[in-house]
Amino acid sequence: MPRYAEPFQPTLVHALRHHAREAHNGFTVVRGDGSERHMSFEALAHLAESRASELQALGVKKGDRVGIVLPDSDEFILTFVAAMVAGAVPVPIYPPFSFKNLDGYLDSVAHILRASRATVLVTTPALDATFGPAMSLRAVDARVVNTVTLEQHRQTFRTVDVGPDDLAFLQFTSGSTNRPKGVLVRHRHLAANAEAFMVHGVDVDPRTDRTVSWLPLFHDMGLIGFVVGPLFTGTPGVFLLTSSFVRSPRIWLETITRTNGTITYAPNFAYALINKRFKERDLEGLDLSTLRVAGCGAEPISAKVLRDFGKLLAPVGFREAAFLPSYGMAESTLAITFVDRSRGLVTERVQGASIERGSAVTAPDDATDVHEFVNCGRPFPGHDVKIVSTHGTVVPDRQVGEVVTRGPSVCDGYFENPEATAEAFKGGWLHTGDLGFSVNGDLYICGRAKDVVIVRGRNFYPSDIEWSVGELEKVKRGNVCVFSVPGDDEEKVIVVVEGARADALALEAATKACVLERFGLKVESVPVVPPGSLPKTSSGKLQRRKTRELFLGNKLPQHRAGAGTDDAGTP
Repeated sequence: MPRYAEPFQPTLVHALRHHAREAHNGFTVVRGDGSERHMSFEALAHLAESRASELQALGVKKGDRVGIVLPDSDEFILTFVAAMVAGAVPVPIYPPFSFKNLDGYLDSVAHILRASRATVLVTTPALDATFGPAMSLRAVDARVVNTVTLEQHRQTFRTVDVGPDDLAFLQFTSGSTNRPKGVLVRHRHLAANAEAFMVHGVDVDPRTDRTVSWLPLFHDMGLIGFVVGPLFTGTPGVFLLTSSFVRSPRIWLETITRTNGTITYAPNFAYALINKRFKERDLEGLDLSTLRVAGCGAEPISAKVLRDFGKLLAPVGFREAAFLPSYGMAESTLAITFVDRSRGLVTERVQGASIERGSAVTAPDDATDVHEFVNCGRPFPGHDVKIVSTHGTVVPDRQVGEVVTRGPSVCDGYFENPEATAEAFKGGWLHTGDLGFSVNGDLYICGRAKDVVIVRGRNFYPSDIEWSVGELEKVKRGNVCVFSVPGDDEEKVIVVVEGARADALALEAATKACVLERFGLKVESVPVVPPGSLPKTSSGKLQRRKTRELFLGNKLPQHRAGAGTDDAGTP
């Protein structure tokens, strides 16, 4: 039986008011300078009504969309919740990470504001001066306000009736495959998914559990996993800036130690980053014995990365049983499948030749051509997952097909985008576009259907090749991108690698040798580009299609052997 015993609230607004009686439990935000701001759920409820009144003073009505670009976690959480309290529909937008390609960033913000038909954009005083003129130039109607001037519009709050079928917020997809689309997330979707992953997934106990997260709040894992889910259950949490983690990954583990954190989550790359940067001396002072859930999702999961992390952190109390691999996506609010908490890291070793033919035949213990896939678990109560062929028929166990899902967490489609909705939501099932196979009801993810590289009838998953090349010396894991392009007689494999100009020739040779030896594939070209050049989404996912477009358009900033400067273009 789950430990969480209270009745589940129908909307996030009801949940906030329900838990406002708790003057101690709440959220603690750690700022970049190390200072902290604690907001009890009681204080958050009061502050949210105040900010909701400010939005109402601007003319925001029930159902209006409110864009939010706020890098500080406390201001983001407050404004996000306040918009819901006012009956409005928040639209989280990622903040600028730097002034590099600022025009491209502003174009993306303008697209989201236009696509959502937002009436207001709330940002910081520092960004206000940039957004105001930029949105005007891009013919965006949204009124740009900052958190300081917003406070000048405070008035008496007018209570708004918010129900389960009301639109809660627009969750714009990360854009790893297409231009971002606004997923229609209703309050009933939030309630269903929060109950699924907080109660049936991690078996939360608000009396003893504490979450710790550095994940960006404009992304579904950080926002729903660590703001929405904990608010529904009254679970306290600690928030770090994403930039703080990137600068010093140890701060994540230090905070778990200092706060006796019990639940955390991260994509695969974060565990790999710890593995790469940590030395034995970095373990000093850490204690991860309180951590009972270390979730992993949002991108392909490497069993080796998790095992290495487990071995590295075992001396400071980390238990491999804490690993909780999972699978999800924005169109299903967040979580789709979780591994049972008692199982930890479970994998399937599959013959390489069989997976290339679309099946998952168990590899013998002495096999060398092996692909290892991580078990992502099973659907939650009231939800279904199946694997289907290109014709829509269910395939047997160990046959690769598209993952489709249905249930109360699955959203209604995309905001004012009937074509995209019809393509992804068919007959009550969400067609994820992800490839996977099942083993006795457990789900294993292979990759994206449209990213698969097919050469001579064999299917290769880009992430497999990217991980192998990422093991090479002087290659940074996560900064390798694989795709194919048309050739005269067959598809040609391209591997783009970030690296220094001085290492370009050596990286090209090592990459071709690695892929040939590991996969039996001839690589046509290895463009070596400067660090930070590969296109990624706001949540850090590789944009393979965009990289492919840049390659075909001779627009990759590729190092050329013998060149004195970095030149754009491909050979």
